[in-house]
Amino acid sequence: MTQSNRTFGLALAAALAGACAGNTDSTRAPVPAEAVAAIDTATLMGHIRVLASDSLLGRGPGTLGEERTAAYLESQFKAMGLKPGNPDGTFMQKVPLVGITVSNTPTLTFAKGGTKSALKWRDDFVIWTKHVSPTAALKNSELVFVGYGVEAPEFGWDDFKGADLTGKTMVVLVNDPPVADTAIFGGPRMTYYGRWTYKYEQGMKHKAAGVLIVHETKEAGYPFTVVQGKTAEQFDLVTPDKNMARSDIEGWITLDRAKALFKMAGQDFDTLKAKAAAKEFKPVPLGVTASVALQNTLRTVDSRNMIAKLEGSDPSLKNEYVVYNAHWDHFGVGTTVNGDSIYNGASDNASGTAGLLTLAKAFITAKPAPKRTILFLSVTSEEQGLLGSQYYATNPLYPVAKTLGIINMDGLNSWGRTSDIVVMGYGASDLDDYARAAAAEQGGRTLRPDAEPEKGYYYRSDHFNFAKVGVPAFYPGSGVTFIGKDANYGMQKRAEYVANDYHKPSDDIKAGWDMSGAAEDLQFYFAIGYRVANASKYPEWKPGNEFRAIREKSMK
Repeated sequence: MTQSNRTFGLALAAALAGACAGNTDSTRAPVPAEAVAAIDTATLMGHIRVLASDSLLGRGPGTLGEERTAAYLESQFKAMGLKPGNPDGTFMQKVPLVGITVSNTPTLTFAKGGTKSALKWRDDFVIWTKHVSPTAALKNSELVFVGYGVEAPEFGWDDFKGADLTGKTMVVLVNDPPVADTAIFGGPRMTYYGRWTYKYEQGMKHKAAGVLIVHETKEAGYPFTVVQGKTAEQFDLVTPDKNMARSDIEGWITLDRAKALFKMAGQDFDTLKAKAAAKEFKPVPLGVTASVALQNTLRTVDSRNMIAKLEGSDPSLKNEYVVYNAHWDHFGVGTTVNGDSIYNGASDNASGTAGLLTLAKAFITAKPAPKRTILFLSVTSEEQGLLGSQYYATNPLYPVAKTLGIINMDGLNSWGRTSDIVVMGYGASDLDDYARAAAAEQGGRTLRPDAEPEKGYYYRSDHFNFAKVGVPAFYPGSGVTFIGKDANYGMQKRAEYVANDYHKPSDDIKAGWDMSGAAEDLQFYFAIGYRVANASKYPEWKPGNEFRAIREKSMK
């Protein structure tokens, strides 16, 4: 038994004693010790080594890497004795995708009067289209600065003030307006209004021809090198009406080029950015036009979500579900960096997918078996905008009203044990109550809110699509207080990963990885899901949560 298993096991004995003494609190119900012991670093690393290997070619959707990844997951599900998760008798849910690749080297030109400025593809800007079309273009499209592009009536906020943007191109800032009042936009915590996906949705809503987001590393939460990854093939769900309703051109420009654009317009970027932080802000026509032309290569792909199930042991409850999720995809084979072109995604998200398989092993071992059915879901195209989970949530194989909750794993801790556990969106639902109890039993571990709330992680992974249809969603992250390490160690490792490895070929298994903390975290996830699967009532969103009304409506 590993040290982390031993820690949980000692606490488990106390929990069992409490249960025998009449403890009926479902958040502290007994957890099978043998199932906890089945979660070990050897099993976890064995799966990571396969999933992050060069032979899987970076697990790109619509590639041989997908075929091999899906085959591996299915083989492991079958070997464990899990049942096919799709009611059609298979371990997959087909996800129809369209792949769009920019096949030319476009130049984005800004013009004012007789003055022109040409931006260089990839270095200065990255754009694409989600139109299913061999071409897309802007032609002398007027540029309008719309601040943060937010319409939030609950905060009395409207950056558009009735402006007509039809055929024009929005220049917009990423993240939320940095207002002093913490009652608006949640203080430093990024809301969905701050996400880049929301900015493009606003472009579609306002019939803008184009949307250009100004990239700022702190506000975006990642460097421009991450954006440059979008010069490769872009996927979207095959939804023709929605695809064609989007803006013709979507993308990003660098901060330096944005500042030069504002100067060309006779404006100062920093001054207008400051004005955009106030409710009184109004859109500012820049008096500059944008032109660019894209040539596209198109293909359609039947990608797949992989799903297995452990059927519930209680006949009256087996048609109710607890979901564990981890996306299997990464970026496949792409731009060569330092001699390496395979984007293995060892941390993101071979580790989470390996965690899913390790948890499946634990649940198969659990005696007594959970009363409700456990679904092990590994979705496609998370890196393309949460497409696989979006497809499942809107085309569920099992009713969302009968789905008690989802626990999502997107990158496990590879740096050792921690005394805390970060919870994205902390305080959102009753799942946090289960988490608090499970953490306390692991030698007194504590929960803490997202250590980097300004990066909006709660809106950046697959659980979010389940939340959008009302399912209570739990998204834990690595703790930041590492046992035996300097107080700054955890945040330093996070920063190093984002700067050096995030969405790069260098996201490989590293010498010195210590997965003891990941194993302990998986034991924690197991306890939450096992207890929810046996609970007397469904977890609920906390009062005032943005998803509570959706859940209540779905349950009627």
